[in-house]
Amino acid sequence: MVFKNKKDKFAVLLENIAANLHESANYFADYKLNDESDLKEFAQKMKEYETKGDSYVHEMIMELNDAFITPIEREDLLILTNVLDDVLDGLEHCAYIFEVYVILHADEYMYKFVEAIRNCTKEIEKAIEFLFNKKLPNMRPHAIKIKEYESLCDDILRESIKELFQKEKDPIRLIKYKEVYENLEEIADDCQSVANILESIIMKNA
Repeated sequence: MVFKNKKDKFAVLLENIAANLHESANYFADYKLNDESDLKEFAQKMKEYETKGDSYVHEMIMELNDAFITPIEREDLLILTNVLDDVLDGLEHCAYIFEVYVILHADEYMYKFVEAIRNCTKEIEKAIEFLFNKKLPNMRPHAIKIKEYESLCDDILRESIKELFQKEKDPIRLIKYKEVYENLEEIADDCQSVANILESIIMKNA
């Protein structure tokens, strides 16, 4: 009888965190807002994703505390876990902003931001698959793509803020949309932080 090696518990946890993040980003990007009840459902569902992510983070911390030996440095696992959680926290907070400000119609810039972030989470999930199977260099192309999407979000932010101040006459709407744009760009920054950590792990362990 051939027995398969049991998958490392840290690999399983990080893959769960990355998969939950990608699923939440897909939900965020695909959800259609029509009225205020949709906003409430949207925010509640994103909160569920965030709560699920928190449970994974807690489990990771408990496992790290109990483990004598870890497959990569304990600090790297903890930092990576926390930054992945930051991305999800940002998405949940953005959904909350939509609900509080009653933003029912995303504009073209919001769509561009969210699509770039969705793509970041896709690349994150792919990269994590290589973290524990001795193919660390295979993570680098995905880290590079994440950084490219973050750079794109920098451009989107500049363009969106410029147009907002040129064309928006309602000061309240201006404040609301500016906060959403900046929040989305911060999420992209957190995605870049994930990429930086992945590249650091490659350098230490490859």
